[in-house]
Amino acid sequence: MNIIMLHGGARKKGNTATAAGWVKDELSSLGHQVESIDLFDKDIKGCLACGKCKETPDKVGCVQKDDAVDIMDKMVASDLVLFTSPLYFWGLAGPLKTFIDRTYSLYLDYHQPTHASLVEGQRQALLVTGAGPYENNAEPVFFAFNRLQAPHKAVRAGELYLGKCSSPDDMDVATKEQVLAFAREIVS
Repeated sequence: MNIIMLHGGARKKGNTATAAGWVKDELSSLGHQVESIDLFDKDIKGCLACGKCKETPDKVGCVQKDDAVDIMDKMVASDLVLFTSPLYFWGLAGPLKTFIDRTYSLYLDYHQPTHASLVEGQRQALLVTGAGPYENNAEPVFFAFNRLQAPHKAVRAGELYLGKCSSPDDMDVATKEQVLAFAREIVS
């Protein structure tokens, strides 16, 4: 399986990066091709809502010339996309949220009989880390993620929230086993 991991967090050795590294290692050991992209390091502008992307329904048609277009091309070519992010104020980290907004260019005619998507049938998964509990904290992120698959015409492959971890040192053997099980789940 061709897999792309899109990381929203800034800390390359933080909680999310640690968990994502375990996922990548597990998926690679299972024979999958995995590419990781740190969105924090990329030039990704916000969506202009200009609608020009809808004029080229057979390819990524965004008029902006930044890194998002190439990343979306890689996304289109992937069987599975894993979105990863720390929890920031009940939401995703800015770079990942901005990129997801730009995926508006991947589909056409949402809520219409002619609805089409460049990522139709693609598996999509979400991994989020945070210092607090799921309840009254992380729910909005997962609610929004579950809504994303409808316009994308994608398949929700899995989701995992790792709460109560404020540093990678808080992530014990049981947490790592949970992450490895999640990795196997999203490709099964």
